[in-house]
Amino acid sequence: MERQHGRSRQQWKKIGAGSAGNMVEWFDWFVYASFAPYFASAFFPEDDATARLMNTAGIFAVGFFLRPVGGWLLGRVGDRRGRKAALTLTVSLMSASAVLIAVAPTYGVAGYGGAAVLLLARLLQGLSVGGEYAASATYLTEAAAPHRRGFASSFQYVSMTLGQILGLALLLLLQHALSDAALHAWGWRVPFAVGALGAGVVLWLRRTMLETEVYEADAAPADRGTVRALLRHKREALLVVALTMGGTVAYYTYTTYLTKYLANTAGLPKRTATLVSLVALLVFAALQPLAGALSDRVGRRPLLITFALGSTFLTVPLLTLLAHAKSFWPALGLSLVALVVVTGYTSVNACVKAELFPTGVRALGVALPYALANAAFGGTAEYVALWFKNAGAESGFAWYVAGCAAVSLVVYVSMRETRDLDLTGGAAPAHVPGPGPAPEPRTEPA
Repeated sequence: MERQHGRSRQQWKKIGAGSAGNMVEWFDWFVYASFAPYFASAFFPEDDATARLMNTAGIFAVGFFLRPVGGWLLGRVGDRRGRKAALTLTVSLMSASAVLIAVAPTYGVAGYGGAAVLLLARLLQGLSVGGEYAASATYLTEAAAPHRRGFASSFQYVSMTLGQILGLALLLLLQHALSDAALHAWGWRVPFAVGALGAGVVLWLRRTMLETEVYEADAAPADRGTVRALLRHKREALLVVALTMGGTVAYYTYTTYLTKYLANTAGLPKRTATLVSLVALLVFAALQPLAGALSDRVGRRPLLITFALGSTFLTVPLLTLLAHAKSFWPALGLSLVALVVVTGYTSVNACVKAELFPTGVRALGVALPYALANAAFGGTAEYVALWFKNAGAESGFAWYVAGCAAVSLVVYVSMRETRDLDLTGGAAPAHVPGPGPAPEPRTEPA
C-alpha cells in the first residue's frame, strides 16, 4: 500500500511539473491574442481597426507556420534526449520571445522595425510551442498509470486554459487599473514581462523534473526521433492531421478569437467581452479532467464523435446567436455551450495521439503532424474569420468551422479505439474501414 501511494505521488509530481510549464508557455502564447487590440496601433498605423487586427492576426498565424519546424526539432530532442530535455528547451525559447515583445519598439520609434521584432518573437514562440505541445502530451501520457491516461493527459488542456485564464485575468486587472490610453501606450507590455518572469521560474523547476519510466525503459533503434523512423508510421501521422483539423479550428474560434468576436461583431464593451471569455474558460478548464476520466471508462472515440457532431451542426447557429448577444449572460451561456462541445476533443486529444506511436518516435509523431495541422487550420482560424468579416461575408466563417469538424467526424467514426493499448507495445492500428472492436488490452509494466 505504501509503495503504491508513493508511486501515485510520483505520478502526480510528474503531472504537476509538466502542467506548470505548459501553463506558462500558453500564457505567453495567448496573451499576444488577448492584448492585440491594445498594441496593434503601436506597430501598424492603419486607421481601420479591422485592418490593424488583421495585421497582428497575420503575425499570430506566422507563429503557427513555424510550429512544424519546432515540432520536428524539439520532437527529435524529446525522442533522442528525453522528454525532460525537450520541455526545458521549449520554455527557454518562450522566455526569450516574451522579453522581445516586452521591449519591442513602436512604429513611432522604429517604423516597421518594431513589427519586425514582433515577428521574430512570434517565430521563436512558434518554435517553442511546436515542441511544447508534443513534449507535454507525451510526458503527461507516459507519466500516468495505464488506466488513468485520459485523466492525466487532460491536464494539458487544463494548464493551457489556465494560462489563457491568467492572461485574461491580467487583462481585466489592467483594464480596471489603467486608462484605455495607458493600456494602448504601455500597459500592453506588462503581460509579456510577467510571462518572461514566469518562464524563468518554470525553467528552474523543469531542470529538476523526473523523466518518465516508459522512456527510460525503452530500447529503441538508433534512428529514434528521426523523420525516417516516423515514415514507418505514415498512416498514424496522417491520422493525427485528420484528428486535429476540426478540433483545432473550433478550439481557437471559441478561445483566442471569442473575445474579439464579441467586441468587434456583437458590439460588447471590451471589458464585458473579456469577462465572458474568462468565466467561460474557467468552466472549460474544470470540465477537462472530468471528460478525460470519462474517456478512461468509455474510450476516446465516443468523446471525439460527440465533439464532431456538435461542432458540425451547432457552429452556425451558435456563432449567429453570439453575433447578436448584446449582454453578458446570453454571451456567456452560448460560449459555454460551445466550449462544452469542444471539450470532447480537448480532453482526449493529447493521449489519443500519443497512444498512436511507439516510444522511440512518440514525441516527433505527435509534434510534426499536429503542428502541420495547426499551421494550416488552427493558426489561420482568426485570420480567416477576420478575412470573412472584412469581405462582408462573416457568416462564411461559421460554415468553414463546421466543414472542418465534418471532415474530422468521418475520421473519428472510422478510427479504432486506443484506450487499452500498451504504450511500450508499439503503435495503434491507424485508419480502418469501420470502427471495429477495440484492441485487446495488453499488460503494461508498473
